[in-house]
Amino acid sequence: MIALILTALVALIHLYITWLEMVLWTKPRGRATFGTTETFAEETKVLAANQGIYNGMVALGLIYGLVAQNPVVQALFLIFVLIVGLYGGLTVGRKILLVQALPAALALIAMMVGM
Repeated sequence: MIALILTALVALIHLYITWLEMVLWTKPRGRATFGTTETFAEETKVLAANQGIYNGMVALGLIYGLVAQNPVVQALFLIFVLIVGLYGGLTVGRKILLVQALPAALALIAMMVGM
């Protein structure tokens, strides 16, 4: 049960990131979240939307795994999130480790413990 809750949390986080990157990127909330200027946000909004669609697809994959009750699909998408979160944490900022990598790792650990 804990693994399912954590997996759902990871999906919700990625839906929120999708919203931030695709809808709020140029708005004050989006700029504050990512620490960008108005000019930078305007110049990179297409790139951010592209990132957002990827995050949305990850969320949909996790949601599919939950609805289909398929732990293999859930684990696969959690591993994707963990790898990308580790990479982002090392290359962009440590906050990504806490927001993306840690919840995915905890969900994976909970899945393994529950097996």
